[in-house]
Amino acid sequence: MTSRIKVLLLLLFAITLLSACEEKLTASGKPQVVRVGVFKNVTHAAAYIALEKGYFAREWGDEVKIEVTPFDNGSDLSIAMATGDIDVGFVGPGPATTFFLKSGNFRVVSGSNNGGAVLVARSDAGIQTTADLRDKTIAIPAKGNTNEISLRLLLQQAGISLGRGKENAHLIVRSPADTLISFRQKEIDAALVPEPWGTQIEKAGLGKVVADWQAIPPNNGDYPTVIMVASDTFIAKHRDIVKGAIKANLDGITFIQSSPDQAYDLINNQLKKYSGKGMDKSLIKASLSRLKLTTDVNVKVMEEMVKVSIGARYIKGIKPEELDLSRFVDLSMLSEVKAGK
Repeated sequence: MTSRIKVLLLLLFAITLLSACEEKLTASGKPQVVRVGVFKNVTHAAAYIALEKGYFAREWGDEVKIEVTPFDNGSDLSIAMATGDIDVGFVGPGPATTFFLKSGNFRVVSGSNNGGAVLVARSDAGIQTTADLRDKTIAIPAKGNTNEISLRLLLQQAGISLGRGKENAHLIVRSPADTLISFRQKEIDAALVPEPWGTQIEKAGLGKVVADWQAIPPNNGDYPTVIMVASDTFIAKHRDIVKGAIKANLDGITFIQSSPDQAYDLINNQLKKYSGKGMDKSLIKASLSRLKLTTDVNVKVMEEMVKVSIGARYIKGIKPEELDLSRFVDLSMLSEVKAGK
């Protein structure tokens, strides 16, 4: 654990208590401000639609101000959630689980999408299938994230180990944007990346997808990629607000599924707002075609992913056989929303 994380987690309860003392409520008892965390990534499409269409505002009322913080990665968002800097967030299961096991003060309340990553290989790297990854250099966006977990499982299926030896696959970290440059410079042979980066690499003529999203483990691509989390303190004080967020996310998913052509432009508006630049409509379309929008959360699949992180020593102090995420995943509010309660 880095010193930065240690300091943040040591201050966790003091910050949470201070936040609770300082919270200002509306006349009806709602929080005056709800702080929402998202990624600057098209995989957060449901959250983007919910923001763009005003679904959060509809559920919470005009008296509640929505304060959105965009993050570049799941570790930073999970730290913000653990230290009480955001109330509701959309994040990957890998970093969220890691920080939950350290802080234990927030919960998964809904899914948002599953899958969405592909294995793309450089055109001249001689890679036709995952069996060809032996002695190749493969990029992932960040250490310990969902893509690394999937890559480790993919290599395991092919009987290939990670390491520095000649028969091993070699791991390297490159941001998805830098992956394009690394392909051009022939620094890497392949990358396991979230869409639309695989499509972008193909369109640039630099590589090809050799394992589409439904071939990426675990569970043949049907694994949580973006989940909704909320702090325990916020759930205890504002359960109806959290249910409103769940409903907004659900309606965002429904809108994308029923009106995809309209959704692309709305998603792009949010990308421009939070990342500073938009995305070609065809790339947004390609991204959404390679993922499964869903509020469902498969706890067993999440546990399988966490066990990979334990094996890689990203999570210490817990044995795989002792792992139980039932306390981390609370879908009771999602069930109520689906039942119209």
